[in-house]
Amino acid sequence: MRKLLIPTDFSENALNAIKNAVVLFKYEQCEIFLMHAYIDELYDAKKDHPETEFEALKKEIHTTVELKMDVLLSEVKKFSPNPKHNFIPLLLNGTLIDELNDIVDRENIDLLLMGTLGQANHKNKTFGSNTIQVLKYVKCPVMAIPKGFSSYAAKKLLFTTDFQLPYKRRELKLISTLAKSFVAKIDFLYVSDFKTLSHRQEDNKAFLDSCFRANLTEFHSKQDDDLTHAINKFINEHEIDLLIMVNSRHSFLENILYQSTIDAIGLHIKIPFLVLQNLKR
Repeated sequence: MRKLLIPTDFSENALNAIKNAVVLFKYEQCEIFLMHAYIDELYDAKKDHPETEFEALKKEIHTTVELKMDVLLSEVKKFSPNPKHNFIPLLLNGTLIDELNDIVDRENIDLLLMGTLGQANHKNKTFGSNTIQVLKYVKCPVMAIPKGFSSYAAKKLLFTTDFQLPYKRRELKLISTLAKSFVAKIDFLYVSDFKTLSHRQEDNKAFLDSCFRANLTEFHSKQDDDLTHAINKFINEHEIDLLIMVNSRHSFLENILYQSTIDAIGLHIKIPFLVLQNLKR
């Protein structure tokens, strides 16, 4: 049983993430949790109605979002009547990150999916603040899906790696299963000025290879002092459908999430972006 978690603000962007999820996992038995955290809405409403009793206002907000969730579930069932998918609504009076992490731990979530801004929607920014916070702090794999993205077939996957990390078998199995569902090819991209790998890198490369023996794979080594340039070039030249990276301590992704922004360094993602969280679960 695959367990997916999708936060929603009831926008078209969030709906698009659900549409992608039901297609990407159409062959698998899934529990799909649709979660809305409304604490910010509650406090915003309290500022506008200071005379209103807090508990009464909380009940009113909950009723409003409950109706929105009912409408969303009805719409989802229209475009996805898949009997393998069971949708579970969650309306929570808490902050987005705290509630997501609680659900991830409680339900042992395999993957969190969420919509992103997309480059054309906000001053050339690829990811909004919520997406950045989720990528930083939610302790499970996260797939960020650009707004308006509608090419649901994942035929070509790009996995960028420096072979320094002992990847989690569970996360690699998720990628392998997804790739097998669409008979997809997985390209592994290593970008470095060094031509030879260390013993640790060789061992980790061999481990990766062993985890994807049931898949069509190819390993690429590129010499480039600009990793983002190498990634963007590979995506464009090979018509990649899904980019996979790892967020761990001292990784390239951690550096750009904490010290800068993805947008500032030019990693403009126009395709779904799967971030493996190599963190303790």
